[in-house]
Amino acid sequence: MLAGGQNATGLAARMRACLDVDAAWYGPLAERCARLPGEHWRRLTPRTLASLIERDVGYQHAWLADHKPRVRRYILRERVGMNPLPLGLDRCQVPYWPHTAALGQWLDVSDPGMWRLTRASAWQRRIHLGDQHYRYNLLAKRSGGWRLLEVPHPYLMTLQRRLLDDLLDRIPPHEAACGYTRERSVVDHARAHAGQAVVLKFDLQDFFTSVRASRVHALFETLGYAETVARELTALCTTATPEPVLRRMHEESGLTWTQLQRLRDPHLPQGAPTSAALANLCAFRLDLRLDGLAHTLGARYTRYADDIVLSGGNHLSETMSRIEAWIGRIAVEEGFALNHRKTRCLNAGRRQSVCSVVVNQHPNLPRAEFDRLKAILHQCVTKGPASQNREARPHWREYLHGRVAWAAQLNPAKAQRLKRLLDQVDWSQ
Repeated sequence: MLAGGQNATGLAARMRACLDVDAAWYGPLAERCARLPGEHWRRLTPRTLASLIERDVGYQHAWLADHKPRVRRYILRERVGMNPLPLGLDRCQVPYWPHTAALGQWLDVSDPGMWRLTRASAWQRRIHLGDQHYRYNLLAKRSGGWRLLEVPHPYLMTLQRRLLDDLLDRIPPHEAACGYTRERSVVDHARAHAGQAVVLKFDLQDFFTSVRASRVHALFETLGYAETVARELTALCTTATPEPVLRRMHEESGLTWTQLQRLRDPHLPQGAPTSAALANLCAFRLDLRLDGLAHTLGARYTRYADDIVLSGGNHLSETMSRIEAWIGRIAVEEGFALNHRKTRCLNAGRRQSVCSVVVNQHPNLPRAEFDRLKAILHQCVTKGPASQNREARPHWREYLHGRVAWAAQLNPAKAQRLKRLLDQVDWSQ
């Protein structure tokens, strides 16, 4: 059926040629397919069309007859090419990969190499750690527990960076997504909520691992790629955590069964260059719905990775519990979950911070952090910079320059005092 056009006559003729018998149900099914919107028809895959055929009443009745349908002739002219981008993204320039061979050539990876990089998740879970495509690092969280970083080996990271630069960065996320996207930063995330009477903060639990491979696959298909190409792109950008790592996470972090299952299933690895962009794109509907909720409440909404913030008038604190329930429901419906322990309601009478940036009046450093940095710089001037590097940082000079530059982004006037101290440091000591 997919070997030709969408017209009813051609569809019925190809069904007749396939089964080599006449049947009354060809015509109604062909008419039904011909009435599908053109955009829907172009995006059909053999699997989705098979589901449509199985639900056809005429086809179901054919299996109750004495002579059941039997394929006698195959038409193997599979469609080659890419589907058009959806409305709103039609001006985005994405690479042309009509089939898997084109993707391999573009990545400069041989067929055996692509096979090795895109093997099934069951292989990833069971193969020896030395043969994995990722390194697994456990980092201690400040709040307790461990964070798992799944960092791809250099050969895979190089391919992922190419996919990020030449494909994913060309697809814009929702306007409310401020993290890991060009021309937006944590400063924009904080600035959107400066000077508000109430700031509501929510946290998404296991943000990256909540994005399953099936959602990534659906995203690549939405961008016009064939099912086979989308499958290989998904395999290049997702992973399934091996069982030895899962056992250690369970023993040392006390993860719940749900959290372990998220890691066991193919997911976005925290540590891959493509994960943040893919997570933002897969969270588009989440951002769309939460932005609509904020608009209904007369509030502002932005998201920085897993950090969700709404701000507005005093009425937000009065309906805090209902807002949290709404956001939690939307998050679950979109495949995410809130970490309710990190939910906060910050009124103007106390310090309001967004990603460690104070926003009561305008974006600013916390006073304690500014005073501590000022004291360190003063001691660097009087006693030498080496005496203040108590944590033995390998690039102490660059570290201090970065801290001062960050302060200047938030409050340029106040940061001038830090710059003057930094200029007086004698780095030869």
